[in-house]
Amino acid sequence: MGAFRRGVARLVEFLAPRLVRRLAPVRVPKAPRVRPNTRPPRASGGFGGLVVLVSMCLPAVAQMPPANVKVTQVIEQEVTAGQTFVGTVMPLRKSTVGSAVDGRVIEFMVNAGDAVKKDQPLAQLRTGTLEIELAGAQAQVRLRQAELDELKHGLRPEEIEQARARMASAEARNAYAQNNLERIEQLYNERRAISLAEMQDATSLAEQASQALMEAKAAHELAVAGPRAEQIAQAEAQLSVAVEQANLIADRLEKHTIRAPFDGYVITESIEVGQWVQQAGPIVDVVEIHHVDIEAMVLEQYLENLRVGSDARVEVTALPTHAFTGDVAVIVPQADLRSRSFPVKIRVENTFVDGAPLLMPGMFARATLPVGKPEMATLVPKDAVVLGGPTPVVWLVDRASASNKMAKARPVPVQLGIASDATIQVIGAIKPGDTVIVEGNERLRPMQEVLLEEVGK
Repeated sequence: MGAFRRGVARLVEFLAPRLVRRLAPVRVPKAPRVRPNTRPPRASGGFGGLVVLVSMCLPAVAQMPPANVKVTQVIEQEVTAGQTFVGTVMPLRKSTVGSAVDGRVIEFMVNAGDAVKKDQPLAQLRTGTLEIELAGAQAQVRLRQAELDELKHGLRPEEIEQARARMASAEARNAYAQNNLERIEQLYNERRAISLAEMQDATSLAEQASQALMEAKAAHELAVAGPRAEQIAQAEAQLSVAVEQANLIADRLEKHTIRAPFDGYVITESIEVGQWVQQAGPIVDVVEIHHVDIEAMVLEQYLENLRVGSDARVEVTALPTHAFTGDVAVIVPQADLRSRSFPVKIRVENTFVDGAPLLMPGMFARATLPVGKPEMATLVPKDAVVLGGPTPVVWLVDRASASNKMAKARPVPVQLGIASDATIQVIGAIKPGDTVIVEGNERLRPMQEVLLEEVGK
């Protein structure tokens, strides 16, 4: 019998946290008396069997060490009364991603439902011809760059020395020609030993030698001075033209890879591998749902007290065990003329379970907005509410005095009302001044002892 009780106690110790989330709190009946020489009643299936298991496990719960929790006081405060409106879950952004160029699809990397990151490749078009053109343009860039570098660096020392040697050679030839001209002129003028034609030839050779010397000197000076600034500017311009031509081809090449515009999820596929797509043709539809908007139509008489930034509570019919809070992000200043209602968007941070979003576009939702008159409400911090069961639960503690640090925790089912800053309205067996657990309330069990710590201390 002892082994059986220990086995049942371990089973209930494993199931108790899940029962708190899945079942509404119930009164646990006292364990039935067992007559001598008789077996204890067998746990029946269904809810009654669970109650018997919990009752048999109470001694084990009582022996558990106290859990450390943080608590605060339930308050009563004036808040704006809430009104519930029907809405629809909508993505924060939706984009139909299209192709910027014509081309044939050679690879399609995603499927509908896949999560994608910004700039992640979605599809690849054929790029063989563009790759060849880009290689030629890049070679032209290298050529222009080499020409510019050559101009900026100037002539090599050996070339300058070559120009100097040519200048020296021209000086020698010029000196010889000038001396020869003087000798011939003397022979002609004094003795008439040579003809006039010979003297004219010598004069011409001397003039040629003089001009050659001037040319050699100019070439040497140019070699020493280097290229002109205008030549360098022309070479830089030619390099810029070549670079931009290569950039143009590279841009066209990049457009053949279709990428995601933002983090999100693929919801529609429009192409397949081998298909020819035209410029502006659709590839996929992507939605951003890390945050979603609950779009609700609010009647005009409720807009007077509604402000952008106001807290709102959202319930989704498909997710009955979850509650969401958000902010009024947009109040569209244009009513539907037939219903006299205005579109209002409540922005909510999405919840992900195993990488999958809970809130998905198109879900039916109800949003409670602060649009009524002020009224007194019982408020608890949002962290005090434990979701996951049929109804939201808050954990209260019972202690003999305010100075007592030890107490027992008990769950109280509540209904949620309007959200206000970091608090939320609760309706149930809870009143202002009660002590509520705000941290450490996820794994508690009914009547478990807890060690209290006031929030902020």
